[in-house]
Amino acid sequence: MTFDEGLAERIRAHLGADPAIVEKRMFGGLAFLHAGNMAVGVIGDELMVRVGPEATDAALARPGTRPFDFTGRPMRGWVVVGASAVSEDEALADWIDRGRAFAAGLPPK
Repeated sequence: MTFDEGLAERIRAHLGADPAIVEKRMFGGLAFLHAGNMAVGVIGDELMVRVGPEATDAALARPGTRPFDFTGRPMRGWVVVGASAVSEDEALADWIDRGRAFAAGLPPK
């Protein structure tokens, strides 16, 4: 599976030169990890965001989201945000910041 390089570039631009962020190809896409914990990623033209179990329901209530079910079983704590819901830079930045904040709160790997 390929991933939207344009979306990946927009994520890179927002994350800047944060030394805690590392890119890694996974799930057939591209993941951005904070201190070894996945924060956000790109699969196809969609954004994966790690919001945490407590924030899953609120995240899924937002437009353009669905459960992350890459394995056929929804993964609590993760959501997929459709391309149309992150077409504006402000919306994308909000999701990236949510994922980064959750990952930053986890112990480094």
